[in-house]
Amino acid sequence: MKKVTFYTLGCKVNQYETEAMGEVFEKAGYEMVDHEEHADVYVINTCTVTNLGDRKSRQFIRRAKRKNPKAIIAVVGCYSQTAPKEVASIEGVNIILGTNDRNKIVEYVEKAAESKMINAVDDIMKIHEFEEMTIGEIKGKTRAYLKIQEGCNQYCTYCIIPYARGPIRSRKIEDIVSEVKRLAKNHFKEIVLTGIHVASYGKDLKNTSLLDVIDAVHEVEGIERIRISSIEPTIMTEDFVKTLSNLKKVCPHFHLSLQSGCDETLKRMNRKYTTIEYKTIVERLRKYMPDASITTDIMVGFPGETEEEFEKTFEFVQEIGLSQIHVFKYSQRRGTPAAKYENQVPSKIKNRRSERLLTLANESLIKYHEKFIHTQRPVLFETESNEMQGYYEGLTDNYIRTFVQSKEDVEGKILLVVLEKILEEAVVGKILDK
Repeated sequence: MKKVTFYTLGCKVNQYETEAMGEVFEKAGYEMVDHEEHADVYVINTCTVTNLGDRKSRQFIRRAKRKNPKAIIAVVGCYSQTAPKEVASIEGVNIILGTNDRNKIVEYVEKAAESKMINAVDDIMKIHEFEEMTIGEIKGKTRAYLKIQEGCNQYCTYCIIPYARGPIRSRKIEDIVSEVKRLAKNHFKEIVLTGIHVASYGKDLKNTSLLDVIDAVHEVEGIERIRISSIEPTIMTEDFVKTLSNLKKVCPHFHLSLQSGCDETLKRMNRKYTTIEYKTIVERLRKYMPDASITTDIMVGFPGETEEEFEKTFEFVQEIGLSQIHVFKYSQRRGTPAAKYENQVPSKIKNRRSERLLTLANESLIKYHEKFIHTQRPVLFETESNEMQGYYEGLTDNYIRTFVQSKEDVEGKILLVVLEKILEEAVVGKILDK
């Protein structure tokens, strides 16, 4: 039996697509092995969100070639989509596949054994149909990522992804529900709806919206939790939030990407909201879901960001009190408008601003956790802890990482837990029932 292994870089969508391609290989009779093992086929699922992502992708390609010089090397994903000629120049690459036609990967692998390099990268801007890539056979997990949407039409000035993923394409609801039912049959308890720009779901379909998807998944027996991955704040209208609050399976946890707390910076980024609008959305969520965890991304050092603009961001984030903040430093991404902007911020300044926000992020997380100490929350246990012997770990509905001591195997169970004390970026609790 031939062996295949994957190196996966980047986002949750990439991880989903790797799982889906893995099933295509398994159905064709291949054995999936860990990437440390010797394999006949190496698939590198690349990331191009930063120049560092490109560099790491190249490193993994060369590493695979060193592992087995006779292996077939397939490079797929965002980096190969945006720079196919660059990928083709790397020694040992047999197949170049972008962000479409991944279902044909085994077909290309079989052809590559008897031909020269195959470049199967499409013009992604001409693709208007969602590529159906299903997952349903994987076992041994409790939470499943479910891709419902592809592409982005936002064109933020720092971002290459619209060029890598193409225009928005929504998955048909019947295909989504079919996959959810398969996942439920395989004992998954939680579904995380994911995509490149989830908030745009349905804009290319007739009379279909993201709420329709959530409602359809909510009806599937066996699924007890629905979580929405990173989502554009502007979709959070009064009606949208009110409807979500009445759906019991929807987790009170929302990742609303902010990027900056300064309106001038947001305008240069081509973000589609103001700080006042963002704050109103946060208040709306807290009105209907008081316990909601609201997390975000903040970019520091965007071109032209002055000290005054950064202070506005710092004060805004401090004021609204988010539960978790992912801080990252702007890096010039070739091919994007912002890479050519004047007034690029020096690394030393970006580092200093990042450190200040990271300190605030840690304080915000502790403050959020403190709010729930001595309260009861349902926890979906994912695995036995590697860090604490005799403990299991999981997530509350509102996204608090929780550890509990248990002699019984509680993996895959949702149990009521009293949260007792803070442990760094998590909490320790005690199971109330089994």
